[in-house]
Amino acid sequence: MPGEETMADAQVRLEMDGNLAQLVLDNPPLNLFGAEAFEALIGCVDEVRDSDARALVWRAEGDTFSGGADVNMFQKVVQDGTAAEAFGSLIAAAEKLEDLEIPTLALVHGLCLTAGLEVALACDMLWATETAKFGLVEAVVGLTPGAGGTQRMAERAGPARAAEFVMSAGLYDAATLERWNVVNRVVADDQLLEKGLRFAHRLADGPTIAHGATKRIIRGFREGGVREADRVTSRQFAELFASEDLQGAVKSFLEDGPGKATFKGR
Repeated sequence: MPGEETMADAQVRLEMDGNLAQLVLDNPPLNLFGAEAFEALIGCVDEVRDSDARALVWRAEGDTFSGGADVNMFQKVVQDGTAAEAFGSLIAAAEKLEDLEIPTLALVHGLCLTAGLEVALACDMLWATETAKFGLVEAVVGLTPGAGGTQRMAERAGPARAAEFVMSAGLYDAATLERWNVVNRVVADDQLLEKGLRFAHRLADGPTIAHGATKRIIRGFREGGVREADRVTSRQFAELFASEDLQGAVKSFLEDGPGKATFKGR
């Protein structure tokens, strides 16, 4: 993994906190997304995939989580006629994050628009501050979301809610999106990082082999409904009995009672 010095100027950087990976969007003042940010994101996700990280957080520096995509990039694409080449990596970035076998958590504060939100929607879970505002507002420049935001909103909130969210180009608060099942948890503004990182560390220290199986079961449900998830569950459940984590935890449970086991992700 690159050292901190080589990543200091990256618009998205990877920070390791023990077994917890943090992907940090840091492109002041508005944390805009252009091609460089997407490329940095893909590189960081690849680093996480090949590392010993056992959970991941997606967060941002500054008062604004993300002002969204850099519209200057759109103007260049209009002039050059290179839309397919310029934006081919958008979906790939979201899918790479989504396909990680470890738990992923987005911690969103302030204003979170377009690309920044689309990356958050590719995480397993999304926490937000009470004052956070969300929008997929591409319609204001005659676009529709290009990094998978529409379909991931539809998956969480339903097609009608997704249509409203995207077509209105409006801003929605965290409480509304929690009610729509897009946001998992709303916390006080000054507690997001502390509580979110504490939860993420708990995930990272937990039975991450089992968490990976849970992700694959959920993926089976998303792709083929309950019956497909049933088929995935049978295989995943059985394979866990070969893991060191399960064998050690069962032994700990029988000898010391529940809640005493430690896990290594093996």
